[in-house]
Amino acid sequence: MAGGVDFALDRRRALAGKSGWVGLVHNRRVFLITIFASLGGLLYGYNQGVFSGVLSMKSFESRMASAVDNSGTKGWLVAILELGAWFGVLCTGYLADKLSRKYTIVLAVIIFCIGVVVQTSAYQPSSIYGGRFITGMGVGSLSMAVPLYNAELAPPEVRGSLVALQQLAITFGIMVSFWIDYGTNYIGGTGASQSEAAWRIPLALQLVPALILGTGILFMPFSPRWLVNQQRDDEALQVLSRTRGLPPDSDLVQIEFLEIKAQYLFEKETSALKFPQYQDGTSRSNFLLGVYDYLSLLRTPTLFRRVLIGSLTMFFQQWTGVNAILYYAPSIFTDLGLTGNTTNLLATGVVGIVMFLATIPAVLYVDKVGRKPVLVSGAFIMAACHLIVAVLTGLYHNSWGSHTTAGWVACVFVWIFSIAFGYSWGPCCWILVAEIWPLSIRGKGLSIAASSNWMNNFIVGEVTPTMMTHLGFGTFVFFGAFSLMGGIFVLLFVPETKGLTLEEMDAVFGDREGLGVADQERQAEIANRIGLAAYAEGGDKGSPEQYEDEPKV
Repeated sequence: MAGGVDFALDRRRALAGKSGWVGLVHNRRVFLITIFASLGGLLYGYNQGVFSGVLSMKSFESRMASAVDNSGTKGWLVAILELGAWFGVLCTGYLADKLSRKYTIVLAVIIFCIGVVVQTSAYQPSSIYGGRFITGMGVGSLSMAVPLYNAELAPPEVRGSLVALQQLAITFGIMVSFWIDYGTNYIGGTGASQSEAAWRIPLALQLVPALILGTGILFMPFSPRWLVNQQRDDEALQVLSRTRGLPPDSDLVQIEFLEIKAQYLFEKETSALKFPQYQDGTSRSNFLLGVYDYLSLLRTPTLFRRVLIGSLTMFFQQWTGVNAILYYAPSIFTDLGLTGNTTNLLATGVVGIVMFLATIPAVLYVDKVGRKPVLVSGAFIMAACHLIVAVLTGLYHNSWGSHTTAGWVACVFVWIFSIAFGYSWGPCCWILVAEIWPLSIRGKGLSIAASSNWMNNFIVGEVTPTMMTHLGFGTFVFFGAFSLMGGIFVLLFVPETKGLTLEEMDAVFGDREGLGVADQERQAEIANRIGLAAYAEGGDKGSPEQYEDEPKV
């Protein structure tokens, strides 16, 4: 937008609250809503962490020996969840736009619960495979729908912190699952006499937060941006008013609402100009418009740049090796010289604690510091940790028994790696990929970026046991190199998105192709029509009723 509209954006920034902790307290309604919605992250984190401990339990190894004893099938036992999540994410882009972000979360919870029941009652590896694939579909859908919901509900000045709650919830779930595994590992003893309840109980406990989330989200508001997309403007205005704690006619609420509406109208009118043959509202036309939306992500340079940034950011997040450590932490600590399953689970529990604690500063300060500095520093620290562990493993892997100090030093650097990931690539990647998309294709764009996360997550989970067997310390060199490349990628190619509205993101990505003079005039005309420009010019402001019945093209 140009001219007076830019001044309206400046006025919104001037009226907006502070970022960080002060901003979270000021926007406590949104804060509490997003904390609840982030139970979806807790489900993912718990599911991710709990299976790490389950894999090393004697009773599980005995029951599922045919799958656990072979490194290839063991990898599939872990990675099948990520394959299901990849499929779930791809479906969620359409569902989030069609059903709403809120009801998509409900559907994902139902699917998740079905998968958990299948896993908990499993007596053969095939049930674990099937249950984890179904659970993965639900987890993958939640991994996209929850940050999308949080990003669209949050004020710009605290959006990063609120979306980071998703990662905080994930690390909290990981931490809780590690310590539940540590406790249930004692049921029936830690050896051959161990009861199968030791691993069935931790798996079944996933149902508790899932049912709370699925029921409670029904009482949460819809995303105001989704409501605008459905032409439910009065509801969107009321949601913004309630969540901001301001009257509907306040300048801040009106400007934010009109920004959303202007973006929606511009994209709708542009679609009508490009595809007039698909504007009849039928299911076929809506489907074809969706297909062309996906194609536009590849054909439109500025959108393709966002696809690359979102997908590569998620690619590098997974190839830092974080999930190799989370999925196989007990095995890794065994390889680093720690003996005894109980000791390994204890060391694994420390990973959960430090990662959770490290995520808290990200929630509080990411909107002050910005995304790039956090991502770059975290990548370089993780790379250094990997390389130090690689050196120690290369020197002492055949003699850990006589070099116990070196083994514990290596463990400490695994913990430092977890801290670095917890404050940086854990939360910031999801913040970035949730906020870079235009309104009309936000669900579809995020689904592609999230699917990159899950596909790479699947590959990491599948190949890590084989890498640890055949590469040894080279595994840490490999992940260290990718961590370093990830930091360089962010430094050189990823723009800073701190403090921008989702609608202002276009300017950051140089969204000018196809706009030209005519499109800029149309943007200005829409802004004048709905009254957004008047907030800069001091004239009469518009209202929702003013433009609801006007022609769209």
